Amino acid sequence: MELKMITIENPDELNFILGHSHFIKTVEDIHEAIICTVPRAQFGIAFCEASGDCLIRYGGTDDALIELAKKNALALSAGHTFILFMKDMFPINILNTLKNVPEIARIHCATANPVQVILAKTDQGRGILGVIDGYASKGIETEEDIKKRKGFLRMIGYKL
Repeated sequence: MELKMITIENPDELNFILGHSHFIKTVEDIHEAIICTVPRAQFGIAFCEASGDCLIRYGGTDDALIELAKKNALALSAGHTFILFMKDMFPINILNTLKNVPEIARIHCATANPVQVILAKTDQGRGILGVIDGYASKGIETEEDIKKRKGFLRMIGYKL
């Protein structure tokens, strides 16, 4: 077994979701789930098929996001992994919806942070062992940091 580290390419620091599924209809079901939750959503999804033809399946509503998803999925080429890039929306808008898509088995991360994916490679294929999402903690927030956090959440409309 060989361990590999793949850095998710995300030059515009877009929000994305990396997960694991189990069926060829993943792309269509995720597409429908997003559109029903966030009309006019801008996204691109790619899915690593791990049986049959073993192709990168893809879809979405934004060509650039679709290309970014395809590029990252091919770099991962791990199991039934999917990666979903989004614009003008946040993972919080669709995360619970995605968790209810029957073939989704796991969400590895939902973030705009830099992400490194730790893979195991064997003679059979590749699988995700885990992710490194962002950076190590630098300390504990102060009272001023709490005010800043609460102000930010209100500024972007997630708290009253």
